[in-house]
Amino acid sequence: MAGHSKWANIQHRKKAQDAKRGKLFTRLIREIVVAAKAGGSDLDSNPSLRTAVDKAKSQSVPKDAIDRAVKRGAGELDGSDYEEIRYEGYGPAGIAFIVDCLSDNRNRTVAEVRHAFSKSGGNLGQSGSVAYMFNSLGVLLYSPDHDEDTIMEAALEAGAEDVIVDEDGSIEVITAAEEYVAVKQAMTDAGFEPDESDLTMRASINTELEVEDAEKVLRLVDMLEGSDDVQEVYYNAEIPEEAYA
Repeated sequence: MAGHSKWANIQHRKKAQDAKRGKLFTRLIREIVVAAKAGGSDLDSNPSLRTAVDKAKSQSVPKDAIDRAVKRGAGELDGSDYEEIRYEGYGPAGIAFIVDCLSDNRNRTVAEVRHAFSKSGGNLGQSGSVAYMFNSLGVLLYSPDHDEDTIMEAALEAGAEDVIVDEDGSIEVITAAEEYVAVKQAMTDAGFEPDESDLTMRASINTELEVEDAEKVLRLVDMLEGSDDVQEVYYNAEIPEEAYA
C-alpha cells in the first residue's frame, strides 16, 4: 500500500491493531507455532521462525509465551495443530483481497471469512483469482526524519532490491522475500534498525479510493482481523488518510 502518507497510514493501522492486542497476540503466537513446526526451533537456521519471533517481540509479547509457542511448534509441548489457508476475493469498490489464515478448524474459518466479505458487499474468489496481482517481498520502513542518502547507501550495501522515498518523506527499503532476514540484520548491524518491518504481499498496482469507498474497505479489514484465525490481510487499495478518522 505505497501511498501519499505512508508513515501516517502505518501509524493509524498500528493504533487499530493495538486496540485488538489480545487478538494480535493470538495471531503472533500461532505464527511462531507454525514456523517452528515447519523448520524447527533454532532461530539461526529457521528464518521464518526468527521473523515471527522478532515480530512478536516488537509487539511486546511476553518471552515466556514466545518460548512456549516455539516448544509447542517443535513438538516439545502439546497444543493445537494449525494449517495455513489462503483466501482470495474482491471487497468494496472491486478491491482485491488476500486473506492469510492459520486455523485448527477450516470450516469455522471459511465461514467467518465468507461472512465478512458478504456483509461488505464483496465475494470470495477461486484460488489464484487475485494472487497474480501481488508480489511477496520484505519491507523495512524508516520514518521521515531519517536521511534518505544515508539509508539508501546502507540498503544497497546490505543487498536490498530497491529504496522508495514516499511523498511524506518516509523511506521504504524493499527486499526479495528470501533476503529479508539478511538485509534487515545487515541494516540493524549498520546502525539502521527499521521503525517497522515485515514480510508482506504488495500489489503491483494500487487503486486510489475516495474516502467513502476507503472507509468501506477498512471496515472489511476490521471484520476480517476480528477473527482469531486471520493472520494477515492484504489489499490493493490506496487509502486516503482521512478515511482512518
